[in-house]
Amino acid sequence: MEFVKEFATFLHKNGIIKFGDFTLASGKKSSYYVDLRLVPSYPHEFRKMVKYLENEITQEIGLDKFDSIVSVPTGGLVIASALAIETIKPLIYVRSKPKDYGTSKSVEGKIHDGMKVVMIDDVATTGGSVVNAIKSLKEANISIKDAYVIVNRMEGADNALLELGVKMHSILNILQIAETLYEQNLIDATVLERVKKQINK
Repeated sequence: MEFVKEFATFLHKNGIIKFGDFTLASGKKSSYYVDLRLVPSYPHEFRKMVKYLENEITQEIGLDKFDSIVSVPTGGLVIASALAIETIKPLIYVRSKPKDYGTSKSVEGKIHDGMKVVMIDDVATTGGSVVNAIKSLKEANISIKDAYVIVNRMEGADNALLELGVKMHSILNILQIAETLYEQNLIDATVLERVKKQINK
C-alpha cells in the first residue's frame, strides 16, 4: 500500500486531485475533481504508476492470458500506450464514435476473431465510456474479462461492467485517496465526509 499512499499524496500536492465543487462532463456535481491527464507531465511518477499497473496485471491475471491491450481515447490511451511498451503487448483502441471517413471502423489496430484483450482506462465513474467500448469489442468478437483503471470513483462502474461479464480492477479508489490524505492532515474531516456521501449516493 506504500505506492497508494505516495501516489495519493503526489496527486494532491500537484493539484491533480482537487476538492471543492465541480461539475463533471456528465453534468453531475462532484465534491472533487481528478485529472489524471496531468500525470504524464511528471515522468518519474508516470513511470511508477505504469510499472505498478504492470505488476498488478501480471500478478492478478498474467501477461500470457491476453493478446492485446485495449483502451479508449484519450486519458486511458496515454497510460495504455506506456503499458504496451513496458509489456511488449500489441495495443488497440476503441473510438467513442466510428470515424465517418475511410474505413469507418470503431476499433483501431490489428484485431482477429476471438482475440483476448485487457481494457485500460484512467478514471471510472459510472463506467459509461468503457461500457460502450466493451460493447464495440464484443460486436467485433473480441473477448474481454478484465478492465483496469487507475482511479475508481466508486459510483457504479464496477456493477455496470459486471453486467457485461467484465471484472473491474482499480489501482486506487477515491475513498483510499481521501482517507490517506486525511490521515496526513492534508484534507479535513468535512472534505472526507463529502467524498463518502458522494460514493453512497
